[in-house]
Amino acid sequence: MGRQHCGWNFSTREVITYHQVKSMKFGQTSNKRLLTFGEKLRTADLFAGIGGIRLGFDYFGCKNVFTSEIDSHAQSMYEHNFEERPFGDINDIEPNAIPDHDILLGGFPCQAFSIAGKGLGFSDTRGTLFFNIEKILKAKKPRAFLLENVKRLKTHDNHKTFRVIKSSLKDLGYTLHYKVLNTLDFGLPQKRERIYIVGFDEEIGFSFPKSTGQHISLSQILEPNDQIPENFFLSERIRRKRYAALKTNPVYPSIWHENIGGNISPLPYSCALRAGGSHNYLVVNGERRLTGREMLRLQGFPDAFQINVSYTQVKKIAGNSVSVPVIRLIAEQMLFSMMEKPEFQRQEKQLELIDGINCSRGR
Repeated sequence: MGRQHCGWNFSTREVITYHQVKSMKFGQTSNKRLLTFGEKLRTADLFAGIGGIRLGFDYFGCKNVFTSEIDSHAQSMYEHNFEERPFGDINDIEPNAIPDHDILLGGFPCQAFSIAGKGLGFSDTRGTLFFNIEKILKAKKPRAFLLENVKRLKTHDNHKTFRVIKSSLKDLGYTLHYKVLNTLDFGLPQKRERIYIVGFDEEIGFSFPKSTGQHISLSQILEPNDQIPENFFLSERIRRKRYAALKTNPVYPSIWHENIGGNISPLPYSCALRAGGSHNYLVVNGERRLTGREMLRLQGFPDAFQINVSYTQVKKIAGNSVSVPVIRLIAEQMLFSMMEKPEFQRQEKQLELIDGINCSRGR
């Protein structure tokens, strides 16, 4: 599994916006009770990418004992920053061979369920990787888990896919909590809606973090144009074509989003980063592509998180990654629930029942 964790030099701070996390110096939460509790917990990081989910739990002192990531470029960047080489294909390790852990983390591949992908769900090999998670949960029986995927997972195939996932997790004895959260509501200027699924091996209450209702300006994310290499700027022909397609006066700064139909929308925030998006899918002020550093900032990674792969690869990696500040807030709520064991509210049970009825009706 590569080199063992030896501690690294940054982690998210108490605050959630990019400017409040960019100078991470491996500070940990000032909540001493959560830190004392978190230091006793072990995490396993599956489909890890470059460790965005793990980063949110490291903040509270959790110790990561296993990592799996199949992409060699993501492996390289993960190792460069964490000093650990992730295990490769999760299919090549027996669930019982994975070290014991308290919390399983998994941003399992989303392309099989996404609008941008073909949406084949379990018919896509990547969609069936959820069942690897199921096998590991059954074999290792961690106390809790956090799973992340695209918003469409909840409604894919007329709700059938999500119904199978929920049923599988509940049959393993886990109490489930799930919600779609938008990164834009948690301090970062990126509209990125993702579903987060939290599970506990006991019936305890849990509350997802509440929206801050605001995000920082793109001006705090973007690098100065005079520091950007020339090859990041659009040709004059493409720039004119973009301006001609505008239907509104652009704000400044803005990121111009081109949708599948070719429509251009200049927005004061970024649309969701996509691993498979074209180089000109998101354009800064109608002039240039986002840099690798800007993309990582839009996901809440600090500047201390080093890039050691090509632009093409960091673009893919950032699009597949998670928004670290959102993960950190969910981690905080999870640890609080595991520590305090709040009562599982009757309302939560009613909502689950209603959701199940709606799914059965195909809503």
